[in-house]
Order: sequence, then structure tokens, then C-alpha cells
Amino acid sequence: MTPPSPSTPVSPLLLLLLFVLVSSSSASLYDTFLQCLLNHTQVLQQQQQQQQQEPSQILHAPTNSSFPTLLGSLIRNRRFGTSSTPKPLLILTPSQPSHVQSAVLCARRTGTEVRIRSGGHDFEGTSYVSRAPFLILDMFNFRSVDVDVERETAWVGSGATIGELYYRIWEKSGLYGFNAGVCPTVGVGGHLSGGGYGNMLRKYGLASDNVVDAQIVDVEGRVLDRSSMGEDLFWAIRGGGGASFGVILGYRVKLVPVPNVVTVFRVAKTIQENATELVYQWQNAAPRTDNDLFMRLLLQPVSSKIQKGAKTVNASVLALFLGNADRLVSLVNEEFPELGLKKEDCAEMSWIESALWWGDFDSGTAVEALLDRMPKSVNFLKRKSDYVQQPMSREELELLWDKMIELGKVGFVFNPYGGKMGEIPMSDAPFPHRAGNLFKIQYSISWSEDGIEAEQSNLAEIRELYNFMTPYVSKKPRRAFLNYRDLDIGITDNGENSYREGTVYGVKYFAENFKRLVKVKTAVDPQNFFRNEQ
Repeated sequence: MTPPSPSTPVSPLLLLLLFVLVSSSSASLYDTFLQCLLNHTQVLQQQQQQQQQEPSQILHAPTNSSFPTLLGSLIRNRRFGTSSTPKPLLILTPSQPSHVQSAVLCARRTGTEVRIRSGGHDFEGTSYVSRAPFLILDMFNFRSVDVDVERETAWVGSGATIGELYYRIWEKSGLYGFNAGVCPTVGVGGHLSGGGYGNMLRKYGLASDNVVDAQIVDVEGRVLDRSSMGEDLFWAIRGGGGASFGVILGYRVKLVPVPNVVTVFRVAKTIQENATELVYQWQNAAPRTDNDLFMRLLLQPVSSKIQKGAKTVNASVLALFLGNADRLVSLVNEEFPELGLKKEDCAEMSWIESALWWGDFDSGTAVEALLDRMPKSVNFLKRKSDYVQQPMSREELELLWDKMIELGKVGFVFNPYGGKMGEIPMSDAPFPHRAGNLFKIQYSISWSEDGIEAEQSNLAEIRELYNFMTPYVSKKPRRAFLNYRDLDIGITDNGENSYREGTVYGVKYFAENFKRLVKVKTAVDPQNFFRNEQ
């Protein structure tokens, strides 16, 4: 019986029937799976000289009191945490490689699909939702971070968060950082395997560009590192989505040097304050400025402070500069005078303090806040992405303001490229969006109201703005970013037409790298065991 879509209202009677069926099948599967785990883990733990741990401690059925908490604790999009959202038959919480190996082998034996979750921030819930019977392999116990300052590397488990990684690096040395994202509760596993970027990408490229080794459990239950998996698979999991090829246990990443002092600022202007000219010039300045400077642009429809009851668009520039404020102000005023940056707009701080600033923590917050794995809030949300290769004209921007005001809620995040991003060949990793791209767009809408009506209204709004932007973004293919997972751009049912279906969204995410990813997938997982809607 196919569970209903998360967006489909479900009658109480049908819910009761589903509960009975799932509970019955879960109980049977639990016993079978537990015995399978016992058989495999005992052998593997002895071979690997691992500490013995009972499989029953890592296997959770819906009847376990811990099940609802485990399931809900890492849901970061309330669209996929409703009563009608399909639920897993089992949740596994491995803490040792042998657990993961056994889980893969037992899932294959029982014919159960697996969803692999590290932080739960995937925008379409593909790490914890499936329309087919499935289990969740939750990697949050793989969260150790081992920093080697002498070798300028860190080994980080796939279940660690970005905030935990940053904190552990800072613990060892204030001279290093890592060029991952600005949201500290994002899980490392999905972030790095899907590309991963942050506010130092113009200086150091993507997070995945700085992965130098990895461990993965493949479909045969083997633990492989870079040398044993081979360069093709290692290439694929640095931006091609690790969960399509196996279960990532962890990565070795190259640390990046950071100065003692960095500078941040936030400057905002509305349309009435000449935001049009600011945004127009930002398109030219932000991708071409000094590689030490990253200037993100946020666009959001807001209530006008000048005309009561009217709406306007607010444009905010947020920046990280790897240097002091004096040098920054001089640079910006020479290259981007439309911003009107003053020294009093700037704040000098350490790199780790800038991680707190970008994470929207209050001033003076202790660095230990980066260790908190829970986000400040969890809403219903939808995100989409685009790439811009030619600047929008002033006239086109004014049309955009009209559309944003008409719709009323959808915001933009413009992330500038250039610098290191234009120097790395597009074939170097699956992520192809390098030279020739001025900036990436994230479309963003969030809401707190329950119900299908609110969901349909908000989804329609973001899709309408996405369609409006068609003339101004990349074409043939219209490109997209894998870590902003978007099922609107195509899905596969993983049947006999999966290649043709996959090409629809695959070329948008990966361009010509898609064909090489298909070859790697065919070689390492020919039966397509590791799968989801994309």
C-alpha cells in the first residue's frame, strides 16, 4: 500500500488502517532485522576489534518510546513532519562502522529502502521521508572531530555539524578555519557530499573542494577510504551526493588559514533609498572584487516605513572580509561606492566570532553556542535555486521589485562567485557551476501556519517567482544546486526509465558531469540500492 503524499489530507480511518499495517510490518521487520544485525555485527566487531555493543541498543521500532523523539529531533522542515508524512519502519542509530556495514547488508537482505540522515537540513526531506517502505540510518553519533594542526587537516564524522567542526578547529588553533556554510546546525555529511559552500568560497572554493580523504560503506558492506574506493568514486562523493553511492562515515578536510582579525558588516537600503542602483552595481562588484571579500545580498519584500500600508523591497549586503576594517572600507568605497560603506558600519573580530555573527547569534554569545545542534526555530519552508551569468539591467530589476511586492513573501539570497570559483575546472568535481557564473540565487519562503491551504499558497508563490526569473538566469540547462534540493525540477521512480528521468534534473545539477556520475553509480551500485526521488 503506497502511503499518501505529505500534502494530501488523510481521513482518520485511513490513518488508523495505516498505523495497524505499519505497526504489524514493523514488528515483524524489527525481529528479522535485529537477528540479522546480531549475526553480522558480532563478526565485524571481532574483526575490527571494536567495542561490543548490542544491536538492540541502536535499532528502534515505532513501538519504542524513543522513536518519536528520534524521528522528530532532526526534522528541519515542518512540511515533512506532519501526521500524514510517511514514517520509517525502523530507525537505526549506529555508533561504529560495523553497525553501518551490518545495516546496509540487512537492509538489502530484507528488501528495505534506506534513507541516510546526518543533519536533517535537506530541503525536501529526502533523508527521512520515502513513499516506499523504508528505514532511517541516522548518523548523528558519528560526530567526532580530530584536528591535526601540524598537517593542517581535520577528520570529521558525517554526523557532526558545521558548528561542531568550527568549534573543534578553534579549540586547537585560532590560525585556521574551514570554508563551509554559515548555518551551524547543518550536518557535515550532506553538506560536503553535495558541494557545500560558505562565505570564504571566493578565497578557497567549496567545502567539497577541500576534502582530501573520506570513508564510505559501499553496497557490499565494505569500509573504503580514498585509496581503496578509487578516484572515480572519491570524485563522485565530493559534490555528487554521497547518499547515491553509499554511507559516508567521515571526511578528512584541509584546514584553511584565517587572519587574526576579520571584518563583517551589514548595510541595508530600500527601493526609496536607491536600492536599485545598489543591486545593479553589486552584480558587477561582488563577483570581481578582492578574493578576501564575500558580499552576500539579501532581497526581501517588507512594509514601507514611508508610505503606510505599502510594500517595498529591502536590499541588505552582508559581508565577510579576511582583513581589517580600514582596508575593507577603502576597497569597497573604491569598487562599490553605491553601498556608502563607513567604518562605523564594520565590526572587527576573530574568525570564530564571525561564525557566530553569520549564524545570527547575539553579540557576546559564547563560542560554545556553536555546539548546540538544535536550530533556533523550525518552520515550513521551500527553497529553489538558479545561476546568473549576465547582470540584470536596472529596468529588469524594477520589474523584479514589482513582482516581489505583488507576491509579498518570497525572498532572495544572492551569493557571489568569481575568485577561486572561477579558477577550478568544472570537471574537477561533480559541482559544475564555476567560471562564467556571476552569482547563485536561493529563492526562500517560510511559513508557520499549519494546513494544506497554507502550503499550497506558499508553494505557488515561490514557483511563480521562479518562473518569472526564467529570462534572467542560466539556460540550456537551467542550472540548480544539489544542496538546495528541489523536487520541482524532476524526479525518478527508480524504475526502468530512471536514466531518462534522472537526466531531466541531473543535467541541471551537474551539467556534463552527470554522465560521469552515472558511470560511477553503475559501477559501484548497479542494482540502485542507494536511492531516493532524485
